Amino acid sequence: MDSASPSYKGHRYPVEVISHCVWRYFRFPLSFREVEELMLERGVVVSHETVRRWRLKFGQSYAHGLRRPRPGDKWHSDEVFIKINGEQKYLWRAVDQDGNVLDILVQNRRDTAAARRFFRRLLKTTRTVPRVLVTDKLRSYGAAHREVMPLVEHRSHKGMTNRAENSHQPTRQRERAMKGFRSVGAAQRFLSAFSGISPHFRPRRHLMTAAEYRTEMTVRFTVWDQVTGTTALLTAA
Repeated sequence: MDSASPSYKGHRYPVEVISHCVWRYFRFPLSFREVEELMLERGVVVSHETVRRWRLKFGQSYAHGLRRPRPGDKWHSDEVFIKINGEQKYLWRAVDQDGNVLDILVQNRRDTAAARRFFRRLLKTTRTVPRVLVTDKLRSYGAAHREVMPLVEHRSHKGMTNRAENSHQPTRQRERAMKGFRSVGAAQRFLSAFSGISPHFRPRRHLMTAAEYRTEMTVRFTVWDQVTGTTALLTAA
């Protein structure tokens, strides 16, 4: 976890308000105007445009600061199409065997060059090499695998990528709430921050008792507090 807190110099709102708005936006499928309304109910007057600027300025910084589990040795990769201004693009995603998001990348194609670019970025981001790579039967994966990480075991089967496919679901939910993305760059910026912040507040609850879940969430909110530089957590409405 990065120990350096973001700079709030020049902002008239306290850090508690800024971090809370950013948390609401990335944690729940809310629009900027809905965050504005929820904050108004709490007695805090902030415009939706201000929330938008905070998301752009602090979202990626918060995501980078959150600690992520060490990547497992079995990676699942999958790609889905997304609509950006009416054009079909592809969202590439990789997760480990525990469902932890390793990286995402929005690209124009799903050919060998795109798969190769994603694998190289993935190795650079994680700074590690998996033991096993699991993909669907897209032939581009096989060609890119042989070039980028030929010593890694490659398992190709349509029914083996469920873990990566399930990881796309929160993104689909946000895509619908946002009524699509405006550009490739905007989609990449949002999803990079979203893939770091949202999973932090989504522990594997089905594997925990209620008491264990509350304890884990308390720890995760404390980490968020440290990353954002907040001195006191606001109680979630």
